[in-house]
Amino acid sequence: MEAYGAYRAALEDRELPAAFLDRGAFEANLDRTAARADGVPVRVATKSVRCVGVLERLLAEPGFEGLMCYTGHEAADLAAAGFDDLLVAYPVVGDDELRRVAETVVDGARIVLTVDSEEHVRRTGAAADEAGADVPLCIDLDCSTEHLSVHFGVRRSPVRTPAAALSVAETVAGTPGVHLSGLMCYEAQLAGLPDRNPANGAVENAAIRRLKERSRPVVRERRRSAAEALDAEFGLEFVNGGGTGSLEFTREDPSVTEVTAGSAYYAPRQFDWYDGLDYDPAAGYAVEVTRLPDDDVHTCRGGGYVASGPVGEDKAPVPWLPEGAELLEREGAGEVQTPVRYDGPVDLAVGDPVVMRHGKAGELCRFFEELLVVDGGEVVDAHATYRGEGKCYV
Repeated sequence: MEAYGAYRAALEDRELPAAFLDRGAFEANLDRTAARADGVPVRVATKSVRCVGVLERLLAEPGFEGLMCYTGHEAADLAAAGFDDLLVAYPVVGDDELRRVAETVVDGARIVLTVDSEEHVRRTGAAADEAGADVPLCIDLDCSTEHLSVHFGVRRSPVRTPAAALSVAETVAGTPGVHLSGLMCYEAQLAGLPDRNPANGAVENAAIRRLKERSRPVVRERRRSAAEALDAEFGLEFVNGGGTGSLEFTREDPSVTEVTAGSAYYAPRQFDWYDGLDYDPAAGYAVEVTRLPDDDVHTCRGGGYVASGPVGEDKAPVPWLPEGAELLEREGAGEVQTPVRYDGPVDLAVGDPVVMRHGKAGELCRFFEELLVVDGGEVVDAHATYRGEGKCYV
């Protein structure tokens, strides 16, 4: 069955808009990610998945070990759902959230919190000590680089040198209720920045590719030197690095013990624009045609699910199927309606779906309560998203 026909058959009689997961494409992406990791354990980034059913499937695959969470509350909820080995990748500073994590650790869960300052350590230690917990901590090493005074990367941790990492580690060692467990080094400018972004011009994309090349040896040396210093002085249980866009680079770093991947499994639009990546679109959503204002315009209900980050063409969703459908430049994808221009061989009628792709992976699940699992022209399963479970973490 041709692609659009399969989705139209699967979504017949389903209320739209609806989000879907294509089982065949998802499984293929899972296999590709395992091959790219080449035996290095893969930690799954929950921010890019946001669906317990999908997380369970991923961790059932050999070589996929542990979750990278984005809040303490999320980690505590996942621990209650039976998950373990939970690394929270962003600092937690709120008293209630820290207290909940500490109490969950007391109950037997392994939740590692990320820190990059004495203040983070102090706050975490106070909550842990009060709960009677021993909370493992991970130091976040900033992997941004600078080239000709241009900051290349994201604004994360202030820890950029082995000396700064050792200073935070010394604070950890002197604080009751916590201990040092790991080092995280996320090279965002390599893992999360496309090589040929359509929102940029050719010159800007060429500059990005050049900056990536210059950044790689700097990242590797910074990560190696910090990991060696921390391990020699305090001992490390793990060193985490990487993301979907940089798995090969990160897995080859001998200081790294695990890599992270999240967006790979859904393969949103963002990863169409990387050199050397080959993933199949595996998640998206369908909107239904509700009006026909012109012969070649099909106006659909809903559809304006725009990705976070700098506003640009790369953050907008786009029609995927039927092939040849496109947004109207002056309207785009809207909150309540999305006009689509299409004049192809498929006879699009009122009630038919238009299949859309979103810009960034897990943000799709912010808008839908379930993912319909589609396979061979039918819906074979459905998984509740975090939203469908009544969860909203940030």
